[in-house]
Amino acid sequence: MLLYLIRHGETPWNAMMKIQGVVDIPLNEKGIELARITGEKLLDVPFDFAISSPLQRAYKTAELALGGRDIPIYTDDRIQEIDFGELEGTAVVKTDPTHPFYKFFNDAYNFQPAKHGESIFDVCARTKEFYDELIARPEIQDKTILIATHGCAVRGILHNVYEDTTDYWHGGVCPNCGVNIVEVKDGKSVLLADDKVYY
Repeated sequence: MLLYLIRHGETPWNAMMKIQGVVDIPLNEKGIELARITGEKLLDVPFDFAISSPLQRAYKTAELALGGRDIPIYTDDRIQEIDFGELEGTAVVKTDPTHPFYKFFNDAYNFQPAKHGESIFDVCARTKEFYDELIARPEIQDKTILIATHGCAVRGILHNVYEDTTDYWHGGVCPNCGVNIVEVKDGKSVLLADDKVYY
């Protein structure tokens, strides 16, 4: 099994550095172009099907990354972005230690979610359930699958692949349309490409 995990293209809120979470923001023109270019570079990859977050920025990225091919796309709520609760729509803050969002990037495991929001552990739990279920399916062990998701959710899924899980971000958030390639053989997962960009 080969898995191509792609983060969605850029959105207006990405460009404005606003906390997005589960707010269903579409791709902007740059995001569409990045996904289209990525799709052109992946045309030789024989995808059997795709799984996307239900949020439109991920689903549209999946469509574009498949390059117009007639390949089915399924959705799964477990790989949608982290829910930031009442922080959604506010400014991304990476440098002010007193801000409630600061720890999300700087000390992820100790990030305290806002009201109605999720923790990193919540994301890890639901993405692990998704991942374990996917790689255990006997009928798809020889398949190549595109997984279109989000920055935090990508790292949640890869938490099941990384040997070192002490650093949640592994150097930072996956770039827009960045691709991580994972090979799964006999239940063992190996990361073949890390945050690869094709543009």
